Parts: sequence; C-alpha cells; structure tokens
Amino acid sequence: MFALSLRAAVTSLTPLLGRVSDDLGFGNAAIGAIGMLPTLMFGVAGLVGSGLGRRFGLEIATVGAVIVTAAGTGLRGLAGDTWSLMALSAVALFGMGLGNVLIPPLVKRYFPRRIAASSTAYILCVQLGTTVPAAVAVPAADAVGWRWALAGWAVIPLLALVPWIAVAQRRRAETSGEIETAATPRLPVWRSPIAWGLVFLFGMTSLMTYSLLTWIPELLADAGADDALGGTAVAAFAGVGFLATFVAPWLCLRFANPYGFVVGFAACMLSGLAGLYWAPLTGTIAWVLLAGLGVSSFPMALTLINVRTRTAAGSASLSGFGQGVGYLLACAGPLLFGILREVSGGWGLSLSLLVVATCLMLIGGYVICRPRFLEDSLPAV
Repeated sequence: MFALSLRAAVTSLTPLLGRVSDDLGFGNAAIGAIGMLPTLMFGVAGLVGSGLGRRFGLEIATVGAVIVTAAGTGLRGLAGDTWSLMALSAVALFGMGLGNVLIPPLVKRYFPRRIAASSTAYILCVQLGTTVPAAVAVPAADAVGWRWALAGWAVIPLLALVPWIAVAQRRRAETSGEIETAATPRLPVWRSPIAWGLVFLFGMTSLMTYSLLTWIPELLADAGADDALGGTAVAAFAGVGFLATFVAPWLCLRFANPYGFVVGFAACMLSGLAGLYWAPLTGTIAWVLLAGLGVSSFPMALTLINVRTRTAAGSASLSGFGQGVGYLLACAGPLLFGILREVSGGWGLSLSLLVVATCLMLIGGYVICRPRFLEDSLPAV
C-alpha cells in the first residue's frame, strides 16, 4: 500500500505544470527546479534513510515515512505560491524517498526466500502509482481543479498508515522494544565496486526517467500537441514499466549475469529518444513506449539490491548508498534538460544529455550485474 504512493506526488503534478504555472506565475526555470526535486529529495532520503532504519528500526522508520508522505502530499494542494508548492512537494518526496530505501531491506527481512515474487509485488505497486496519477491528472483537474487533483493522492498513504502501525507494534513486541542498531550495522559500501555499479545503473536510469516525466509534455507541446496528449504520453511512458516489473526481478534470479538485458533496455531508450527528436507527433506513443522500456533497468536495480547481498544489513546499506548517491547524481537531470533547452532553443542538446546517461547506465550495469556479493567485496567489518 505504501508503494502505491511512492511516485504519485511526482506524476500527478507533471501533466498539470502548465496550468499550475499559469495560476502561480512561474516559468521554465521553476519547472526545471520542480522536476529536479524528486531525485534531490530521494537522494537526501537515501543517505539518511538507512541510518534512521538502524536507529529506530525499519518498521518504525517506515511508519514515519508514511506520515511524512501523507502530510506533504495533502498540504501542497493549499500552496499559494511557487515556493510553498516546492516546499510541500519536497516534504512529500522526502517521505517517498525514505520508502524507496526502507522497502528493499524489509523484503529481505520478511521474504528472504521469495525475493523475486515480493520485489515484483511492491515494484508493480510503484509502477501502478506512477501510471494512474499521470493518466487521470488532467481529467481530475478539469473536474475538481488542480489543487484537489494534487491533494487527493494523500488518501493512499493515509490508508497505508493503519497496517504499518500494526506491523511496527508487532515487531516492537517481538524484539521487546530493543533498538536494532546492533542487528543492522552500517557497512562501508562505498569501498565496493558493486555499490558504485548500482549508483550508476540506478542514478542514470532515474536521471532519464525524471527528465522525461518532467519535459515530455513541454516537448510535445512545442511540436503542437495539446495537454491531453502530453498526459497520455507521460502515462504511457510510466505504464510500460508494468511489463518490466513482471519480468525484471525474475531475470535477476534466473540469470547469473543479466547484463544482456541492460543492453537491450539501452537500445530501446536510444530508439525512443531518436523518435521524439525527429518525429515527435508521428508515432508519439511508440516513442514513449520505447523510452519507457529503456528505463526498465529500474526494477532490475531494485531487485539487484537484494540479489547482490547476503544479509538485511547489507541490503539496507546498499539500498541507502546506491539510491542516495544515485538520486543525487540524477537530480541535475531535469534542470540541465531545461537549461539546455533554453540555451539552444531546441531539444537536441537536451536529448543528447540522455544519450550520455544511457552510456553511463551501461557501465554501471556491467559492474553490478557480475555475479558476486557485496559482503564478500568488503574488508572485514
């Protein structure tokens, strides 16, 4: 249930940026900054999330993440200016970022023998929570206004709060209220090439994802499309991740080295970018579907966090470092994408940025897809 809300605050806003900017009075620079917020806050949350999990326990930290997500998502509908919209969005995104980091080690703890199935389940919910808000954002805003269309997504984390409180209480009773610091020590993951491979696989995938989520509507609008096509394109881009969610976790377990699939994803991304540049209104959905397949390395990266670790401590440490640093690298993507658009007056340089990111994704994928374990690559701790 929490995973359903881990992207809603992002994709519910993207198709509405045009009308929100008209109402609040901001331009392309602010749109780029708003597009940068998800990866920035996910990165910050990634760097502190594993520490919060060690200090308070994974379950209690997750309860806090659910509360923060609900509060930020609901209150940003009240934003009266650009700064309050960005600040409240940042609150929601920080809570969502904590969820990104905490869920993989929870899967490792509760479902160690069902990693593929459990990863598929929660990543499927992430993808569903990415696609549906984008698809219904414009009609919802037409019906009730953009403020309610944004704030309404707080219902999902509020519903998730009740079962998470129950899980946290049960865990606290089982451990007699002991803090879990000793059970989940911090590992020096930055000294492992596996961690850096995850950083570039995850980070560059995220850079491409959030750049396109932010700018696909504007790119298509420049070519003559309306808001409805922009929203549909964002939904299609996000929705194709459903296919990868069903397949990618199993690939990570069935193949000792699944790097060949990363190469295939990169080829899809390059094809989609070429189509968006040369023929944005001819076969639009085909191009965004190809680009969506291109970022199918996202569920693969999340699954590899558990496949490349032996313990919950290793999973928590790798999740925090890989997602934290990876998202911080990615946060410049939407902003640079917009700056390059402003400087050049076209979309060529912006899309070239994503070509470079694709190449870096291939390098990171090569490193982390090699069959070995994080704990074995670290000095004794």
